[in-house]
Amino acid sequence: MQLEERDSAGWAMKALHEAGGSLVSEFAGLDEATLRHRPAEDELSLKEIAAHLRDAEELALRQLTAATEDPDKRLPLWDIEVLPFERDYRNADLEGVLSEVRNLRRQTAALLWTLRDWDWRREVRHPYRGEITIEMIARELAQHDLEHLWQVRRLKHALAEAAADSGGDGLN
Repeated sequence: MQLEERDSAGWAMKALHEAGGSLVSEFAGLDEATLRHRPAEDELSLKEIAAHLRDAEELALRQLTAATEDPDKRLPLWDIEVLPFERDYRNADLEGVLSEVRNLRRQTAALLWTLRDWDWRREVRHPYRGEITIEMIARELAQHDLEHLWQVRRLKHALAEAAADSGGDGLN
């Protein structure tokens, strides 16, 4: 897909594809201690970030599906902040979580590829934000991916530096 300068939908599709793939690959080869390490008590571990990405993807897919099926219906919404506790992110099976992320992203991409130009600009009612477009949902999901890609890489870098400094696993 060649992007025009103002092709916002094209940017979203490209970013969703590239950032999503990069994110999933960032978790490869990491041991359980590394995956579970929290940089601070109020920050997410790598495993928790992966589970958060799955839940954000699921919510976005449900919202996009609702928007394409019935634009007059209010978009589904849930409190992402309580899910780490309700769904026990720290003890989740990472391979299962990443498999779900990949499957949900394929569904999201398949849905977005079916949209015509005017569908992207279709307005739907968000429970808190009011009128938003399908394009806004897709762009925000792509931006969310990019933010977490940076977060994951930063955390992995910090853990590698700590390991090098201590001569050990970096988690002590």
